[in-house]
Amino acid sequence: MTVTVSVESPRQPEVLELLRQSDEFTLSLYPPESCFLLDVSELERPGVTVFVSRSEDAAVGIGALVDRGDGSAELKRMFVSADARGFGIAGRILKSAEAHAVATGVHTIQLETGPLQRSAIALYERHGYARIPLFGQYVGEEFSLCYEKQLAGPG
Repeated sequence: MTVTVSVESPRQPEVLELLRQSDEFTLSLYPPESCFLLDVSELERPGVTVFVSRSEDAAVGIGALVDRGDGSAELKRMFVSADARGFGIAGRILKSAEAHAVATGVHTIQLETGPLQRSAIALYERHGYARIPLFGQYVGEEFSLCYEKQLAGPG
C-alpha cells in the first residue's frame, strides 16, 4: 500500500468523514463526557496542524498537532479508517507530526488516549512515548491515559 502524509485542511469531505468515523469509534468505547475530540473548527485554529494520510488519493488517516506556544504540543485526533489499519499508517502520521514539531521548535509532545485503545497504546509506546500523570483537562478522568515524548532538536 502506497501511503503519503501531508499537511492539509481539515475541512474537506474525506477528512470530515474520517472525523465522523473517529467520533463514532471513540463514542462506542467511552461515555461522551470522557471524549475530548476537537471538532473541525478547533482543528482550523492557528497553531493546529492537521496531517492527512492518503492511499491512492483516498484519505485513510488523520492526526493533529496543537502547538501550545511554549515548546510543547499535544497530539490529537489520531485515527486510521478500519479498512486501512495494519499497514503502518498511524506510525507514519506520528513520525510526520514529530518531524513537524521539531522543525517548528516543539521539543515535547504529550497526548491522551483511552485504556481500551490497546493498539494506540502499543503504537505510542513503540515510538518512545512514556506514560505520565494525567494533565490539563484529563486530570481525574477515569478513561484517560496520558503519554509524553521528548524530541531531539534539529542538528
